[in-house]
Amino acid sequence: MKRINLSVLVLLAGLLNTSVVAAGEVDPASVPAPKQTIAKKYMSAKEAAALKQSMGQAALLVDIRTQAEISFVGEADAVDANIPYLLADFTAWDDKKARFKLSPNADFANKVGELVTKAGLQKDATIILMCRSGDRSAKAADELTKAGYTNAYSLVEGFEGDVAKDGPNAGKRTVNGWKNAGLPWSYKLDKNKMYLN
Repeated sequence: MKRINLSVLVLLAGLLNTSVVAAGEVDPASVPAPKQTIAKKYMSAKEAAALKQSMGQAALLVDIRTQAEISFVGEADAVDANIPYLLADFTAWDDKKARFKLSPNADFANKVGELVTKAGLQKDATIILMCRSGDRSAKAADELTKAGYTNAYSLVEGFEGDVAKDGPNAGKRTVNGWKNAGLPWSYKLDKNKMYLN
């Protein structure tokens, strides 16, 4: 009897997980302005991980952070490719933002297109874009939407998550995100997934 009850609980948990993904965890009305997209298509980290697990290569997870971010902060195991939306120039300084200069990757949409084609997919494929915290992924999703992709999603929490506003972790990225959700990630990178241009 206990085995049957445990089996039923596991089955129900699986069904509940599927319904959450199908319904969508992210309410578009609750997405902050810098993270909003034209298409209003969003996913949480947990939702993206579940979707990748269920759809496999039929859905693409693209890490759009810079190569330096991935090298020093790590990468989600489920990522299909790193295609930076912005490229870091470590020879130039941005005085306004007090950091190294970041410039748009003019080849971004083309490289995503190459990934889509390589996977045997079309412009209606589910493409999940992940940055550090969800701002860049929104801009990248907009670029893909304008290029004709109909299912470009922004992972609104990003890899590291949002900054805690108060408490002992104030100022640290501990609120949400792939890493904070306990999803699989590693510092060990797969060269075949890296952006080497």
